[in-house]
Amino acid sequence: MEFPFDPDKPQREPPSLLGDHVHQCETCGGAVVFTGPTVSERCPYCNGPVVLATEEKAYETMALVPFRIDRAVAERSVTEWIRHRFAAPNDLGHVISKGSVAGIYAPFWTFDSKEAIQYWASYTTGSGDKRRRHHVSNKMNVHFDDLLVPASEHVTPLIRDGILHDFQPGYLRPYRAGYLAGFAAERHHWTVGKGLRMNAQDKDLLIRNRIKKHVGKSGTRVDRYRTDTSGIHYRRILLPVWIMHYTYGGKPKRVVVSGIDGRTFGERPFSPWKLAAYSAFLTAVTMMMGLTWGASTVP
Repeated sequence: MEFPFDPDKPQREPPSLLGDHVHQCETCGGAVVFTGPTVSERCPYCNGPVVLATEEKAYETMALVPFRIDRAVAERSVTEWIRHRFAAPNDLGHVISKGSVAGIYAPFWTFDSKEAIQYWASYTTGSGDKRRRHHVSNKMNVHFDDLLVPASEHVTPLIRDGILHDFQPGYLRPYRAGYLAGFAAERHHWTVGKGLRMNAQDKDLLIRNRIKKHVGKSGTRVDRYRTDTSGIHYRRILLPVWIMHYTYGGKPKRVVVSGIDGRTFGERPFSPWKLAAYSAFLTAVTMMMGLTWGASTVP
């Protein structure tokens, strides 16, 4: 289900104690819960040490996407991802094989809204003396459906990007605690209003792109717009990710695998020797092509 939200009315949905044993990370401050007998001493977000903390109030989760990718498949996805990295150090695969993998349900929102937009935009035609700047204004309606928004500062762009491309609302299931067994989970602590504010920048970019498409002219610039938002609906959901933690050259790095279909993103080092070799090869090829072209043009 999706729940309506009216920003002009006071919200009466207080957070509550959910009976979870909260573990606080001493490094990044993330607060996660472990359901069932599996309890880790490391934070799934940053691999820092966690300690049992005071139980916190949180909002009820409404739905989640269960893990569809198990640990073994996630580890193979990481290995395959590393194998295709350009100029990776030769020992990178060996180092990553000794890393630790953590599964976590990360908090997100889905938002629906209807936007009645009035905009002012401009575009250029012609060149030289015939160059002209044209100004246009118009109205349009936009319906956003299931915009996905991270609901925690610990859901980094690396984690978010690994999920956004894979999310399908049809995978959502009504929340049951049993889905969390064996995994860590971060609960929702933000209000709906804060979730909407966190979505404002992405929503602005989407609206500007829709306006440019509506104008239909190359090089359109959106000068300004205003929108009347209505029909807001939301869900608090959890989405599954696997996070591989490893250290290379003394620096901690992460590879994130979507628990939905295995899409993989990550942080990786480069081999300076391989980069130098590739650079030298490209330079040699460029010089050879230049010499060949120069010789062919000599009368």
